Amino acid sequence: MHVDTETAGAAAPVPGEVRLARVTDAALSVEGVLAAVADVRAGASAVFVGAVRDHDGGREVARLSYQAHPSADRVIAAVAAEVAALPDVIAVAAEHRTGELAIGDVAVVVAVSCAHRGEAFELTRLLIDRVKHEVPIWKLQEFTDGSSEWVACGDEPVPAEVSAQGAARSTLSA
Repeated sequence: MHVDTETAGAAAPVPGEVRLARVTDAALSVEGVLAAVADVRAGASAVFVGAVRDHDGGREVARLSYQAHPSADRVIAAVAAEVAALPDVIAVAAEHRTGELAIGDVAVVVAVSCAHRGEAFELTRLLIDRVKHEVPIWKLQEFTDGSSEWVACGDEPVPAEVSAQGAARSTLSA
């Protein structure tokens, strides 16, 4: 029997841990997400904060709202778990807001902790890209000219029931 002296007795890599993964209508805390991934083994924690901007496609945004599919909590947790299982990850956290948001409000926060900064940056980007592409959340942007548009999650079309809810809300708030 051959024993690899380089790995003999070495512990198997410990998978990272999902410390926070949710979709919520409550205000998000950047500090809370960073605290969730804090760990004495981590030499680096990287965070991405997405906020509501005042423009899109050359038009001024007045406000927006996010609508989530009932499966959104499950999907964000699954995405976080898949990223947490990657090599070098110590901990991950991801939160996305729903409901009506004002310009400047925080809409999404994700963070990853790793032993080194390069991996933390890379894996944080992977996490936010996957959250934005895979979690079934749709955005209704209302513009200062009175027009509005839906922005779909990834390649998924906006479901009719979601766009109907937004149309009713837009009509009521006009």
